[in-house]
Amino acid sequence: MSLPEPEREAEAAAAIGFDLSECVREPIHRLGMIQSHGTLLAVEADTGTVDTAALNTGRLLGIPAEVLVGGPITRVLTPDHWAEALEVGAQHEAASLVLPVSIDVAGTPRMFDVTAHRQGPLLVLECEARAVAAPHFAHFYQGVRRALTRMRSSTTAAECCRAAAREIRALTGFDRVVAYRFDGENGPGEVVAEEVTEGREPWLGLWFPASDIPPQARRLYRDNWIRAIADVDDISVGLHPPLRADSDLPLDLSNSVLRTVSGFHLEYLRNIGVKSSMSVSVLREGELWGLIACHGYTAVTIPPELRAACEFFGVAFSLQLAVIEEREQAEALTASRERLDRIISRVTSDVEDSLLAGDDALSTLLDADGAALLRGGRSTISGMSVPPALLEALRGRAAGPAPGTLWSTDRLAEEPDMPDDAVEDGPAGVLMVTLSRSGDFLAWFRRARPTARQWATDPSRPVQVGPRGERLTPRGSGAVFRAMVHGQCLPWTPTDHATAQELWRTLTGVVLRHEAELAALNEQLRITNSDLDSFAHVAAHDLKEPLRGISNAAAFVIEDAAAQLDATTVRRLHTMRRLAGRMDDLLDSLLHFARLGRGGLHRSRVPLDRVLDSALDVAGDRLAEAHVRVIRHDLPEVYADENRLYEVLVNLLVNAAKYAADQGDRTVEVLVDTLRPPSGGPPRQTVVVRDNGIGIPPERQDEVFELFRRLHGQGERGGGTGVGLAIVKRIVERHGGELWLDSRPGRGSTFFFTLGQEGG
Repeated sequence: MSLPEPEREAEAAAAIGFDLSECVREPIHRLGMIQSHGTLLAVEADTGTVDTAALNTGRLLGIPAEVLVGGPITRVLTPDHWAEALEVGAQHEAASLVLPVSIDVAGTPRMFDVTAHRQGPLLVLECEARAVAAPHFAHFYQGVRRALTRMRSSTTAAECCRAAAREIRALTGFDRVVAYRFDGENGPGEVVAEEVTEGREPWLGLWFPASDIPPQARRLYRDNWIRAIADVDDISVGLHPPLRADSDLPLDLSNSVLRTVSGFHLEYLRNIGVKSSMSVSVLREGELWGLIACHGYTAVTIPPELRAACEFFGVAFSLQLAVIEEREQAEALTASRERLDRIISRVTSDVEDSLLAGDDALSTLLDADGAALLRGGRSTISGMSVPPALLEALRGRAAGPAPGTLWSTDRLAEEPDMPDDAVEDGPAGVLMVTLSRSGDFLAWFRRARPTARQWATDPSRPVQVGPRGERLTPRGSGAVFRAMVHGQCLPWTPTDHATAQELWRTLTGVVLRHEAELAALNEQLRITNSDLDSFAHVAAHDLKEPLRGISNAAAFVIEDAAAQLDATTVRRLHTMRRLAGRMDDLLDSLLHFARLGRGGLHRSRVPLDRVLDSALDVAGDRLAEAHVRVIRHDLPEVYADENRLYEVLVNLLVNAAKYAADQGDRTVEVLVDTLRPPSGGPPRQTVVVRDNGIGIPPERQDEVFELFRRLHGQGERGGGTGVGLAIVKRIVERHGGELWLDSRPGRGSTFFFTLGQEGG
């Protein structure tokens, strides 16, 4: 299995003696220092007591940190300013809002921009001295307004990114501004738009390794819209006290605008010739989509109001990008609506077969190479071969999340819960929508498609050990490295996700409608069957009494007046009695058949040998008279109602006696085998009763299971009412099993039946 991008980079770095995981593990939010152009005070919000202070408060505020800590914040701020800061900080724990504040510094009032945010019980105040000629926010507002107006005219995501890079550079004056898009949560990044000073090496279209921005940095970018570094050679300022008493850790500066910078990142910036930088986060549905990254080749301190303007622009840009992407998705979904409707229109109650019919419509809906539906333990696949181990792994991933949950990857081999043998020769990517919490799912698959990328550094050597003890030198030259990405499919787009979601939503409605219709039909059928059983039982029971009266009356006439009657009348009276007896037998059979639908089953583990012995007690004499030899194999236990199973065997054995061969060795064989029923599904325990009698013509084999249907005349082959095999069929079906036969004239008949599953 291939390694994920960050792990490949770490492995390459380790080969040259550098532990890249140090970057990943570094607690950049608790470095305990800030940039020196401003200062910081952390104040207990409830009491107004200073908890922590930066060590440069004496220089910037006129009061040393050691004096401030433990005292009231009103030594620095007026009560009105403190109340205003509390109100701002109470709006949201992570909010960073700027207040213009006048602070008395050694008897001289000085203007500061104070940024306030909550950090647990503390209100963190970051103070930056305002330049005498600093532009007011209104100045920046006009620039942002013009920038937003231009950006709104963009019709594609690419145009929107180019406009954002151009307008941010115009606002800030940085030498290079790029729009940088991440390839997945922890993947590398690509420069998709750029504005750069003439003469500088262009980065447009280049890819940068994932290690350039480690996971903990990405989390901070996600939680903070803006991050500025005034000077990469700045001497950072520590805090007093350096560690908090309640945690023995430095103050958490996750939301700080002055937070110092990781030594790794500073070294990285120096190695690419950058003196100052600023990053504006671009979010999509709460996740980090990318950055607008700004680089300056001289030290630049971005005033808070300009940062606020850029932050506002970043929020608007994220919203505009979302609008464009949603519009593109809607247009693509509209374009695929006809194909979607065609797929849905053919869905029947047999979802598996109708959804994945012989064509590849479902696969082409998402430009996929194959599709699979796993539902109720049954899997149906079309388009390409999918290893069973992969289906099982996906079933495990689908179990639990709510129906309709989407999951996708274009690097299936890098997923930790995918077994190696499931992806080596199978798909490279999958998009899956869960159908039930039990693990049912619908999935699309794509094969691997090698992709060419241009890298800003050799992807096989993302880190180099540099001179003078430099630990991180990722950009040795301006060379462009071209490499092929293998084991990856075309990325699943937001449109693919939206189309899959829409199919699930529509499919759910269709299936639910079919299930409701089926449930209604089943209920109607249940009522009808119950009514028919009741009718048959009542009719048969009530008809027996007048029939008995007719038979008795005919008998009395024959006994009392036979001498006075002519021969024809007497013959007719005997015929009446015979037909009444025949009708009585039919009514008895009908009563018995009706009772089978009314009584409950009492199922248990039953030795089939014992049930066969009981059946032979009844059918044995008939078999002996017909000279039929019984062959019995080793018979296991079965899960059944013993009395009903006894009836099945009696009827089948009597049937073998009635329809024995006219000559030769006559046999009936009873055994148990593991066979697949005609309806499909896995092989099941099957009882087999096989004779070598006269057999049944193919065109009449379905008739033998019908009520009162005999294939021979009333007086032929031992007579009977023609209800025996109908009873067998009803008993087997009441067990949840299946009954079928294989027969050829002159070659005998074999009856097969299953009895459902234990616990079913």
